[in-house]
Amino acid sequence: MRGFARFLFSRRARLRWIHLILGGALAMPYVFVGEVVLGTATGAMDFGSSPLQLASFAFGLPVAALTSLFPLTRPLEAGAVRWLCGVDADRLAYGPARTRAAKGRTAAWFTLHLGLGGVISGMSLAVPPFAVVLIVLPLFARLRDIGVGLPEVLDHTWALALAPVAGVAMLVALAGCAAGAGALLARWAPPLLGPAPEDRLAAAEARAAELAVRNRLARELHDSVGHALSAVTLQAGAARRVLGSDPEFVREALAAIEETTRRTVGELDAVLGVLRDGDTPGTAPAPTLAADLDGLLRRVGAGGPRVTATVDADPATLPPLVSREAYRIVQEGLSNALKHAGDQVAVTLRIEVVGEHLEITVENPLGDAAASRPGGGHGLRGVADRARLLGGSAEAGASGGLWRLNVRLPMRGPA
Repeated sequence: MRGFARFLFSRRARLRWIHLILGGALAMPYVFVGEVVLGTATGAMDFGSSPLQLASFAFGLPVAALTSLFPLTRPLEAGAVRWLCGVDADRLAYGPARTRAAKGRTAAWFTLHLGLGGVISGMSLAVPPFAVVLIVLPLFARLRDIGVGLPEVLDHTWALALAPVAGVAMLVALAGCAAGAGALLARWAPPLLGPAPEDRLAAAEARAAELAVRNRLARELHDSVGHALSAVTLQAGAARRVLGSDPEFVREALAAIEETTRRTVGELDAVLGVLRDGDTPGTAPAPTLAADLDGLLRRVGAGGPRVTATVDADPATLPPLVSREAYRIVQEGLSNALKHAGDQVAVTLRIEVVGEHLEITVENPLGDAAASRPGGGHGLRGVADRARLLGGSAEAGASGGLWRLNVRLPMRGPA
């Protein structure tokens, strides 16, 4: 019983009733047009005639279907369904109907909404007053004598006693019709107002593009900020150990820390600017192998580890995209070496052109922390993602007492 009462009188049922009343209000102009057209054609201009009103209502619905082809119909109807019928937003299409099939579904929905709304609105206007009269009729017997159009059967005592029950039943029946019509509209809204396959494909493509941008920004933040934190930590630790014995080294380490943090703050501001402004990642300045490799090696070396770099390629001749991604790969490889093997290891970096590929190799002896590295972390996955997006490959693992990262990038960029 509670479930039935909730179905009839809950807040959702009341909102759906309002939605139906709006449909009836939208149907009124079409009914007036039908009355004028049919009344003029038949010569029967009695607007109070029930047959004329029913015929005008039937005439107005096809006209409403034609006007639903305007672009704003589907967005407005979808918004009303979302707020009043309780249909999830992701099941509705908010853009104008583009294809013929989508326009046909919109016309069917608009006709259904106005048709059911007109019927429920008419019942909502006619039934409550009559039901109230029936409910109070035993208390006000004079209502039978003032010409309110009551049936003659109510002159009988037994009918008069049952009049309140009939009035309440009429109100419950009205609520049931409104709740049923509202539930029917809520059920049919997704098939008729929902996104077409073309809309779903466009939304999926937009979502994929957004996720690609977010993944790219996440990689940029991880590579730049993660490398900076690792380098600064090692530089500060090395400076602390020789604070009293090698002031010159401490001065160089502090200078490297200052340069690293200043550069990283600039890169962080650029990436955050992309997030704030919604621009594409390509609009933010990014370091490249040609312009920034020397500075990277200098900052890493200031922390204590011995980095031996062999560059058998001219970075200036690399394609800009390859140069940019190669810089991030080198940065991540050195950062991993510092983080996992410590600041007293010898790191070997080799950059060379082999055939049509740029090959990057980073090697360092396995340290005590290397056991935590099998499988890789976010950094190695980011390196693999960068290489794959360019059509290259990346391999990382232990071999012969060394940890080796080897990346091959096609010189011609992604396929």
